[in-house]
Amino acid sequence: MAASCLNSELWKSWERQGKTEYIKQVKQLVKNDENPSLLFSKSTKNQGLTRFIYELIWHGINGPLRKEAAASTIGELVSLHKEMPSIILDVVGVIDAETAIAENNTEERQRFCFIVRESEKYLSDKLLKERLDIDTLQDVGTLKNRNFYTKFIKVKTKLYYKQRKFNLFREESEGYAKLITELNQEICGSITPKYILEVIKSLIGCFNLDPNRVLDIILESFECRPDQYQFFIPLLQSYMCDPKILCEVLGFKFSFYQSNPEEPTPESLYIVTALMLQHEVILLDDIYCWLTPHDSVIQKMWEEEMSSAQEYVRKLNIISTKDKDKEEPVEEKETLQDNFNSNQKFGLCDALLKVGNWNHAEQLTRKLPDHCAMDQAPVAKSLCQLLHSTIEPVYRKNCGLSSKVMGQPVPLPTNPLAPRPAVTFLDLRKDAIPMLLALGPSLHNDPVLMYKILRLSKAALAQKDTLRLQCGADPVMPAPQGDTLYMDIVTLLDEVILPSLSHMDCNCCIAEEVWNVIKQYPYQIRYCLYSRWKNETYQLHAKLLRKRGESLKKIKSIMKRVSKENIKPAGRLIGKLTHSTPGFLFDYVLLQIQIYDNLIGPVVDSLKYLTSLSYDVLGYCLVEAMASADRACFKYDGTSISAWLQSLSKFCGAIFKKYNIELTGLLQYVANQLKAQKSLDLLILKEIVQKMAGIEAAEEMTAEQLDAMAGGELLKAEAGYFSQVRNTKKSSQRLKEALGEQNLAVALCLLMAQQRYCVVYRETENSHLKLVGKLYDQCQDTLVQFGTFLASSLSVEEYTTKLPSIHSMLADYHIHTDVAFFLARPMFTNAINIKFDALRKADPNCKKMSAQMKYQKYVEAAAEIMGPVVESIRPLHPPKVWEDISPQFLVTFWSLTMYDLHVPVESYQKEIAKIKALQAMEKDAAVGGKGKKEQERYTALVEKLEEERKKQQEHVEKVMARLKQEKDSWFLSRSAKSAKNETITQFLQRCIFPRCIFTSTDAVYCAKFVHTIHSLKTANFSTLLCYDRLFCDITYTVTSCTENEANRYGRFLCAMLETVMKWHADDVTFNKECANYPGFVTKFRVCNQFSEADDHVGFENYRHVCHKWHYKITKALVVCLDSKDYVQIRNSLIILIKILPHFPVLPKLVQIIEKKIEKVREEEKSQRQDLFILATSYSGHLKAKSSSMIKESDFHQVPEKPSKAQETTPKVEPSGQHPPVTKPANGEVAKPEKERSSERHANEKSKEVAKESKEKKSTSRQVDSSSTKSAPTKSSTSATSSSDSKRDSGQVKERADKEKGKESYESKEKVSKKEERREETDKERRAKEKKEEKALREERIYREEQRFLERSSKDDRYAVSNSGTMSGGDRYYDRGGGTYGSSGGGSYHHRGEADDPHDREDISSLSNSSTGSATGGSHRRSSQEPPEVDRDAKRRKMEAVSSSKSTKSDERKAAAMEVPSSSSSSAMEKPEKKERSSSKAGKEKSRGEKIGAPAMSSDMGEEREPRKERKVARKRDRAEEALILAEKRRKEEEKAAKMQSHQNGDPLDAHGRDKHHYTSSNRVSPREKSPYVRERERSHDRDGRDKHRRSSEAKRR
Repeated sequence: MAASCLNSELWKSWERQGKTEYIKQVKQLVKNDENPSLLFSKSTKNQGLTRFIYELIWHGINGPLRKEAAASTIGELVSLHKEMPSIILDVVGVIDAETAIAENNTEERQRFCFIVRESEKYLSDKLLKERLDIDTLQDVGTLKNRNFYTKFIKVKTKLYYKQRKFNLFREESEGYAKLITELNQEICGSITPKYILEVIKSLIGCFNLDPNRVLDIILESFECRPDQYQFFIPLLQSYMCDPKILCEVLGFKFSFYQSNPEEPTPESLYIVTALMLQHEVILLDDIYCWLTPHDSVIQKMWEEEMSSAQEYVRKLNIISTKDKDKEEPVEEKETLQDNFNSNQKFGLCDALLKVGNWNHAEQLTRKLPDHCAMDQAPVAKSLCQLLHSTIEPVYRKNCGLSSKVMGQPVPLPTNPLAPRPAVTFLDLRKDAIPMLLALGPSLHNDPVLMYKILRLSKAALAQKDTLRLQCGADPVMPAPQGDTLYMDIVTLLDEVILPSLSHMDCNCCIAEEVWNVIKQYPYQIRYCLYSRWKNETYQLHAKLLRKRGESLKKIKSIMKRVSKENIKPAGRLIGKLTHSTPGFLFDYVLLQIQIYDNLIGPVVDSLKYLTSLSYDVLGYCLVEAMASADRACFKYDGTSISAWLQSLSKFCGAIFKKYNIELTGLLQYVANQLKAQKSLDLLILKEIVQKMAGIEAAEEMTAEQLDAMAGGELLKAEAGYFSQVRNTKKSSQRLKEALGEQNLAVALCLLMAQQRYCVVYRETENSHLKLVGKLYDQCQDTLVQFGTFLASSLSVEEYTTKLPSIHSMLADYHIHTDVAFFLARPMFTNAINIKFDALRKADPNCKKMSAQMKYQKYVEAAAEIMGPVVESIRPLHPPKVWEDISPQFLVTFWSLTMYDLHVPVESYQKEIAKIKALQAMEKDAAVGGKGKKEQERYTALVEKLEEERKKQQEHVEKVMARLKQEKDSWFLSRSAKSAKNETITQFLQRCIFPRCIFTSTDAVYCAKFVHTIHSLKTANFSTLLCYDRLFCDITYTVTSCTENEANRYGRFLCAMLETVMKWHADDVTFNKECANYPGFVTKFRVCNQFSEADDHVGFENYRHVCHKWHYKITKALVVCLDSKDYVQIRNSLIILIKILPHFPVLPKLVQIIEKKIEKVREEEKSQRQDLFILATSYSGHLKAKSSSMIKESDFHQVPEKPSKAQETTPKVEPSGQHPPVTKPANGEVAKPEKERSSERHANEKSKEVAKESKEKKSTSRQVDSSSTKSAPTKSSTSATSSSDSKRDSGQVKERADKEKGKESYESKEKVSKKEERREETDKERRAKEKKEEKALREERIYREEQRFLERSSKDDRYAVSNSGTMSGGDRYYDRGGGTYGSSGGGSYHHRGEADDPHDREDISSLSNSSTGSATGGSHRRSSQEPPEVDRDAKRRKMEAVSSSKSTKSDERKAAAMEVPSSSSSSAMEKPEKKERSSSKAGKEKSRGEKIGAPAMSSDMGEEREPRKERKVARKRDRAEEALILAEKRRKEEEKAAKMQSHQNGDPLDAHGRDKHHYTSSNRVSPREKSPYVRERERSHDRDGRDKHRRSSEAKRR
């Protein structure tokens, strides 16, 4: 309202009407105010009045109002009200301040002073001097004396700051004496605070007492009797209502003790202050500022204490030679006590807790660093005492002690303001739990309170479990956030109980109480608590840090002295330390174990004095050591697992076996690692299962152990393992329970099965191949070990319930067949047995049932159980697979084990004999009842073994009956081709290869199953082809194996070779087990008729096959040894060691392998030590076996060379007389002698003529020329040619000596005449030899044409039938050139003449390049394809071409190569050894070999003629075309023979052509040197099929 009136026009028209208007409005404001006092009016009108005055003065200063007008108007305003002068001076004071601080205010200040000076006429001088500053008064001129300001300062100082002396005479001491008496009298009903207050007032007035001194005396009296707080508190509140004054008085008291350090602050002062705070007489903030030291000083002291503790720990780890200053622990305690006494804030906190003032104590502790106040022992003890009284009611109710046990009663707090005692568990949450959290590790000051808290926690958790079980909740899962103390107790354990335990030395009882509480939580929560306890809690408390350093020092000292001799004393010391601080102590122990693995045994034994809590912490420390290891898990070369991880794994197995430590956390860690595709930690699981369950994962089993593993569980435990499994019942049960808690059994199995292939393709993408193999083997071994444990420990119902079905594992979890059936096999066996028992009991004649009836029931039970499995398997493979093998066969193969096929009778007998021997020894040394118990135990064990053997025998008989009934449906007879090609391929790919490398027992099982199929006379299954496919090319299989798989594959090959060599050794055994079996048939027909005896392989032909197999194995392994690749060399050495009992057995092969082994040793001696050790080991074993080698002539029938008498006088049958027909031992029908005599006679005659001509020439020729004839031209024939040259040179020297003796008696003329006659004779004989040789050649050509006609007709028949089988006249070719079952009757013809030169060269000079030239899969067999139709025709054409281009040196070279081409025996033996072991007759024989070799070669070809001629009638449809082709080739050969005879008259040209053919084929097809490549001169169609098969087989593998 005022602002609206005082407009600018009013000031401009001030003289005319403005002043009148202004006075009018001021009067109106004064009159309308109802309050007579303008100064104390609460209305807004006073503000308007001051605004009017303010604007008046300001307009007078700044215009437009004149300053004289403004002063006169003020004079008029003064008269309006008596308080107007005071209001005007208030405004003047404000304007005075504004003008004084304004810049450039000279004019304004002068005008202001003029207005004030003029106003003095209307305002009193006294009022001006009171309101205005001294400077303003001087400026205005009111004060004219300049010394006034100085006087004013002195008076003010004297008045306010100078203390006047008390007039003690005026204050009478009797008043204070009376006051003290009144305050300290006995308080009774009539003495009330109000009454005493009146007395105090009277005393002050009567005796003129100082009120402040009276207040101080009241507080002193309160200090003397703090228990009378109910009297003094109201008295103080009545006497002094201002809390600040009370705080000042108390502050002066605290300050007095601060200035006097020698005299500590009395506890009574703290108590009084605490009581006054509790009753809110004073405020904490008001008194806190008076306390010392300052917060910053306390913070600095706390930080210094932490740094001092850290430095103390650091110095403990430093080894110093200087004398250490020994610090007495008493001095440290005194220092701590001094710190407490000098800190008034700690004292006040202690007093607050003593009086029960928890709220203010909590506020005070929050102002200080965390746990700083509670680290003071008096403060902590006071809080503990407060907690005792707070939890007493609920503790007495739920302590769990007997009513007869009376504990020490704790008085309840009498202070009504103290925390209320808790009656229920939830009441603890209000005050007790916050107190405990504030107390922290200082709870160790009161162990009794700690016991109470632990018992209450245990009771609260038990009540929680009861409520949850009543509600139907899962007791394993954590509790929900509700009205329970579940998570509150976790917090207490984390922040209070476990840190407090670290302070309590050697208190195992309280550690067990802690375990009783903490064990009710799952391992996840427990391990979190241990982690914080070990890694974080110690970093927050200086005392705990020092404690940790001292404990580490002690454990280091103990670990230096741990050994097998002092296990008990060291164990006790370790146990004492771990009662309180187990975490970091176990870290150090584990670190030492990782470095020194020989500490594992002593440390495990010394940990028997640990508490349950320490064992659980040890389990956590093991998981942490595995998970958070900073060191690399692999060695520096990246090819093997680090030693520290292996040591830690071994320690895990030993410690979990010996002590009852929870396994769930460690097993879950392994599962999580597998989920993350990390299989390295499977090493832990492997050790745990081995130690706790007694199931070994050892691959290096002996033959006796493998045989025992085919028996029952008892035999396995007694004889199948390296160490006797004892005392594993409890530990295996614990492992089983741990797996069941988190349902980890099935999860681990499935994860391991899936991880096997993640190891190769994901986990180890950039790792060394050796490491990949080790990780794969580890995963495989652990899977087998773990699966075996589950099958043996779980009941059948549990196993069946937990494990998914076989179809689910294969289809849903994508587990491979080998693992899926391995896991499901126990389910099948048990289900069949249960069904068999049900069917047997259902039969009314079950008690009188015969064995055959039982077998039939078993077959029915197996069919019923396995039927659904067969149907579930069918969709998992393409339909084409089931065209060759049936799903029933696949399921049967994978569902059986060695237990089902073989009873290890010898192992049972050995073990029983061993037990009886022990029983006899114990009987002699037995004394007392203990010996009797041992005897009974041995007797029971023998009976159990006998019973187990009989039970297995019955089981095997039932299984065999089942197999006999099923065998006819295993291999389908859709065509004859199936038996030869796809059936064997599918069998090897789907069954044999995956399983033979799964386990060692499975490797033996595969060999046994193949023998079983053969023994059962299974239709459409060729045992011979199966063995051939397995032996003929093992290079790629060896290359693709890991180390353990190579061991298993070697065992498999050894078992297969054992069977092969058993049949090879004895014709009786062969005839008994193989003679008329379908597995050895060589003609495969759809009708499956094999009644003809000629359809089977004979004994000698089988021995030839065995020779070829040994040769092929050698070639494959030599390629691997020459490859320079680590995996190939290692695997080949492993397999050579495994098959050593049966391979090599031929001296030539031994020499070749020894040479390669020595080469490997030399190359790897300083490079790869493991290969060097393997090679050295094998070399030693091979040399030890050298005495048991078999001569090649004993190994198989070698064509004999003709004797000297046969060479000179060939035997000729009389004309018209037919020789008798002979039948060899192998069952073949031999050719009539007449049919073979003509060619043999011609050959022998040519040999004789050549021999005579050569002897006559030797006297006239030089030794050099004869040696030149026999000089080697190729590396493959160097050894043979050199030996021939030596023999020739020796013969020449002898004859030269004789001629010299004759020349001494005859003249030179006679010599010259004789030489002329001899030359003429030689010419005549050479011409005669050429004619005879031509006739011989024409005869040979004729016979070859006949064979070609027969073969052409046979091959045409093969082309019409459009099948790759051996039906009809087909023959089965192997890559070495041998044939199974030729058209005549299943005989095997060794083709050493064709292949041996190449093979010798290949074996002796194979290198890594051979591997590069090989293509295709690892199990390709050229034997699956028929021979080329015109193969022999091509060979003859090549002979003709090569013979036309040969020279004398080529003929001599061919003659030198005659020795290895004559027979397979000479192909594998060095001529030098023959020469050293032969006599002079042997030299004559070697001279005759060059002539006799072609005849022998042709004889081997002629042996097939009688069998072929029987089929000529069926093969004349293409005879005319073959005759034309044969005639053409005969003309070409005649022409070539003429050219050769013109160049050289040596009659060895026929043999030279034979040899030159093979050397030429070497040049034409250099890839023949690779052992993997088939003979390229065979049909292109076969090569195409081979290539397709190789690629498909490689993909399948």
